[in-house]
Amino acid sequence: MEIYFIGVDVGSASVRSAIFDQQGNRIAFAVRPIQQFHSNVDWVAQSSSDIWDQVCSAVKETVLQAKIDKSKIVSIGFDATCSLVAIGHDGSPISVSENGSLHEDIIMWMDHRAKKETTDINLTNDPVLKYVGGEVNVEMELPKILWLKNNHPERYQATWRFFDLADYLVWKSTSADVASVCTLTCKWNYLSHKKRFDEKFLAKIGLNDVLAKIPKSVTELAEAVGTLTPKAAIELGLTEKVIVASGIIDAHAGGVALVGSDPKNSLAIISGTSNCHMIVNPKSIYVPGVWGPYYGAMLPNFWLNEGGQSAAGALLEWTIRQHSAWPEIVKESEEKQCHYYQLLNHYVNQLEQKEQRPTQNLHILADHHGNRSPRANADAKGMISGLTLETGVMGLARIYLATLQAIAYGTLHIIDTLTESGYQIDKIIMCGGATKNPLWLREYSDVTGREIVLVKEEDAVNLGAAILAAVAAKAFPNIQSAAQSMVASGITIKPNFNSQNFHKHKYRVYLQMYQDQQKYNQFMSLSD
Repeated sequence: MEIYFIGVDVGSASVRSAIFDQQGNRIAFAVRPIQQFHSNVDWVAQSSSDIWDQVCSAVKETVLQAKIDKSKIVSIGFDATCSLVAIGHDGSPISVSENGSLHEDIIMWMDHRAKKETTDINLTNDPVLKYVGGEVNVEMELPKILWLKNNHPERYQATWRFFDLADYLVWKSTSADVASVCTLTCKWNYLSHKKRFDEKFLAKIGLNDVLAKIPKSVTELAEAVGTLTPKAAIELGLTEKVIVASGIIDAHAGGVALVGSDPKNSLAIISGTSNCHMIVNPKSIYVPGVWGPYYGAMLPNFWLNEGGQSAAGALLEWTIRQHSAWPEIVKESEEKQCHYYQLLNHYVNQLEQKEQRPTQNLHILADHHGNRSPRANADAKGMISGLTLETGVMGLARIYLATLQAIAYGTLHIIDTLTESGYQIDKIIMCGGATKNPLWLREYSDVTGREIVLVKEEDAVNLGAAILAAVAAKAFPNIQSAAQSMVASGITIKPNFNSQNFHKHKYRVYLQMYQDQQKYNQFMSLSD
């Protein structure tokens, strides 16, 4: 009998639900938008009730689309951004907003309000920090929890559970009070290789009582947590027999699909609002400024290192929307009924017909939302060098191309840091937004000098969540066998080595711009 698995992916701006069969064929797919609240500079919040409602709506639509007997849907897997959810003793939301709005009970991963707490934690120089590349990041959960305790102690005391968003969805669907080895290890400073938190470290940073607010049961990847509660089954449009797999961070679900069948010497890049760079090794490798090593956090029995760029797709969107020619591009794309990126790529092609290197003297440092890896500097800023009075769509096309290249240089910096620390990277396997843009893929391949391999399923993050669901339902004995059956290879992009010298020198400029920025900061510090 044919059986099916659901993979639910909760990203920064939308929920995506997909149904797959045992061969990894996607049977149905649905998307729902989710809300974000920006009440302050660097503050980004969300609503758990809004997200759950949209998850239910998306899953119901996929079930209707699939036109299959829902009794054949045997399991579901949830992945989500590593955002912090605060829940009260009666399951009610705990506000994380300035005005106390109960609709805002999630501090998003991209929220940077906890900079002071991040610095305070890092100043301890505790040995625990060597498992996060030497420093916790402002996007991780302990700084955010500490921020809530410092600024709203009454809300902290009222919190029954702090959940990573993926774990919240598992709890909401099963009532199981559990947390995933993936979420805890990667974002909560849980020492998975020792199967415990370091209580001395927690006491040192002022969170000696936080363990009472975190689930005590830690689930392994692809573990069956339980089945849907009657209420959740109705809300999702599924049966109560559906098995729920342990949760996973969204990027890591993508990593499961990309390298789960053959992880050796492969770098997985999950492209989206931000970029995540995932690589595993049977032995622990310590990489300065790169998160990890995390044991068993993406693939069982492997140590994971995770690099990242805090803004990738978000930076590209911000850049093109700032330009004076943006309304013209929008109008033309509507008239021609094409995506505006197709139009921008067309104008880049026209530029390149006239100029061999349109960005020869236009350079961008892509740290507009800080540098996650490998500089681990949340206060880093973006920079542009080489501005002229150029206007119009060609001016927009030029800065668009320079931004694509800048994000690729940031990826190269992470790759160089990984290889300098002992990793060998033979190929890059990608999924996410950038894979839908052939020009961006060209720049990634040319800049890194490596083949870019895609998988056939364009929504590989959903597929990764479904793979975990399939293993939880015992349709496959392990993640590797499930990935071998459910993931098919797509196209390969090969680098143009004629551009290597150009990118070599432009990359030198990219690295130097950061050093120049630090000099500017030193100069301005004298004005205080």
